[in-house]
Amino acid sequence: MTSQTTIDKAGPGDATPPGASGTTPGKGLRGHPWFTLVTVAVGVMMVALDGTIVAIANPAIAKDLGATFAEVQWITNAYFLALAVSLITAGKLGDRFGHRQTFLIGVVGFAAASGAIGLSDSIALVIIFRVFQGLFGALLMPAALGLLRATFPAEKLNMAIGIWGMVIGASTAGGPILGGVLVEHVSWQSVFFINVPVGVLAVALGAWILLDHRAKNAPRSFDLLGIALLSGAMFCLVWALIKAPEWGWGAGSTWGFVFASVAGFAAFAVWETKVKEPLIPLALFRSVPLSAGVVLMVLMAIAFMGGLFFVTFYLQNVHGMSPVDAGLHLLPLTGMMIVGSPLAGVMITKVGPRIPLAGGMVFTALAMYGMSTLETDTGSGVMSLWFALLGFGLAPVMVGATEVIVGNAPLELSGVAGGLQQAAMQVGGSLGTAVLGAVMASKVDSDLEGNWAKAGLPPLTPEQAGQASEAVQVGVAPVAEGTPAAIAAKITDVAHDTFISGMSLASLVAAGVAAVAVLVAFLTKRGANAEAGAGVGHI
Repeated sequence: MTSQTTIDKAGPGDATPPGASGTTPGKGLRGHPWFTLVTVAVGVMMVALDGTIVAIANPAIAKDLGATFAEVQWITNAYFLALAVSLITAGKLGDRFGHRQTFLIGVVGFAAASGAIGLSDSIALVIIFRVFQGLFGALLMPAALGLLRATFPAEKLNMAIGIWGMVIGASTAGGPILGGVLVEHVSWQSVFFINVPVGVLAVALGAWILLDHRAKNAPRSFDLLGIALLSGAMFCLVWALIKAPEWGWGAGSTWGFVFASVAGFAAFAVWETKVKEPLIPLALFRSVPLSAGVVLMVLMAIAFMGGLFFVTFYLQNVHGMSPVDAGLHLLPLTGMMIVGSPLAGVMITKVGPRIPLAGGMVFTALAMYGMSTLETDTGSGVMSLWFALLGFGLAPVMVGATEVIVGNAPLELSGVAGGLQQAAMQVGGSLGTAVLGAVMASKVDSDLEGNWAKAGLPPLTPEQAGQASEAVQVGVAPVAEGTPAAIAAKITDVAHDTFISGMSLASLVAAGVAAVAVLVAFLTKRGANAEAGAGVGHI
């Protein structure tokens, strides 16, 4: 069967079919839908891996480069900040210049920045190049979705997005395993160097296989003020979420950035109604399903990323597992996402997204509730049950919410819609980590002193209590060097029991967020513009 797709060969005034700016038959593998999926999956895998793989390398980086704890935090924060701020703008670039070119530039830049980090000899350079990783990662993520939307016909799009979501989920969950192996047996630099050959492979496949797709009504100009306003508002929001644990949620600086973010979003909304070619046409949000998909993605990320944040501390610091062992214990979650995502794509194609999305969030809520029952001595079998249930619940949400957002947007805004989907996930993840982190900190602060006294331990000074609370929040027992074994055992028990109480409350909050998301899921429906994608292809 011959491949027929739309590419921008015609001039602005040429007659073209609806939704396309030219029609050219594909030759060989170029433009083949499934090979396109493989190609974009290789590129997206790098970005998803770097979201979690680097956390395992941070202690080794700190030791080798003499970095402070605050500097090490910025290895992660700089990446997520750059990624979240630039995703929607990057999606617009793909709509304007073509998703193929944007994807390839993103892959090249991401791989180059990764190699530069591996060659860096100072923490400042590592942080700078992490920013570049985030910026280039933002280019390729929405472009990947744009390519899938334009390449696959509607009846196959959900399956493609399912496999795409599977790659992201597996890469995110598999990051700690791969990172642990590389750091333990090679070096921390190898965590970054591994992206170079992967990037070369993605570029080679992209140059050979990817076919450019541009809609007839693709934007021809840039909304520079809109970009500045949106980027500033996103920066203030994510910055406030990152710094809130340090500054305090009631601090003037925290709320100053929150108010600046709200003002920025308001100014952006007003400006978008006046500019000829807006960055995000506000009419896009008149689609209730699309808006619900964005909210659902935020809520899902709050529950998932926020809840999972404490699970890694639970496995490593409470159960004493190595990073590799901790990653292996999360394999049920990874495995269920790998199996569940393509199946969710098939189910969503048959019955629509509403029921799978609502059901997925029900399972997510149940899994988070189950994780609130974990104890210091919970066995691997029980943990695996809840982790598997979480993966089973997340799979249809990752697939369905993506299809709802991208499928309900016009084809010429598929890049912006892809950026919106990814930005919602990044903001939700940051919000989940910050809010659930605040819940954990509050619970630990309220329980630690009483638990400490009940154990008959010597009272702590205010300074010691603050330091102990910070340690307990990540499951570490604040045992000073030279402490007698019997006292050390009591301190460890108190620290772990207090951590468990905090994690339990945070997990219950995450379960509540997931329960709210069930209601939001009922507002979604199949993408109204899904049929605007590819025509007949190599399916």
